Amino acid sequence: MTDSTAARPSRFRTGALSPRKPTRFAYSPDAAERANLAADLGLLALYALDLKGEIRPASRDELVLEAQLVARADQACSITLVPVPARVDEPVRRRYVAGLTLPDGEEVEMPEDDSVEPMPEEIDLAEIAAEALALALPLYPRAPGAEFGQATHAGDGVTPLSDTDLKPFAGLQGLAAKLATKGEPGSEEG
Repeated sequence: MTDSTAARPSRFRTGALSPRKPTRFAYSPDAAERANLAADLGLLALYALDLKGEIRPASRDELVLEAQLVARADQACSITLVPVPARVDEPVRRRYVAGLTLPDGEEVEMPEDDSVEPMPEEIDLAEIAAEALALALPLYPRAPGAEFGQATHAGDGVTPLSDTDLKPFAGLQGLAAKLATKGEPGSEEG
């Protein structure tokens, strides 16, 4: 009889995985691991994180990881800094190919399939979950009703510039209108 509370592995050596059948996994970090991940990602709290799926052979030199990431967290509102609840329910897919080398250089073309990676010696579920969560969370969360105000910066006695003052062709538009009416018959000028 096995103990259902026994720790499940969060790392799998690719050489030890079955070449014929899928390896199922369920990764759920404990409270301390969630707190560390929340700090790394700049979250106020990470209440739950579950990554469930399987790693299966696709060919002799290829493994596919397919999973579902479910998480609940609080992010700071990008305007007011109040907590904003975030729910994530995203599919995660990675394709590991033996012998694949990634292009090196400053400018490289993005491949069509961005889930393809070189075959690692070890698949780390904690790393995959952290990366998938970081990509799934909103970049600039906003609390309901939070809006940007208009900031005015000018010294005492100085009229602050407005957006229309900073548009270079706004003055030309007024001048063009004056010139157009100046040449019309019946205008006072001319």
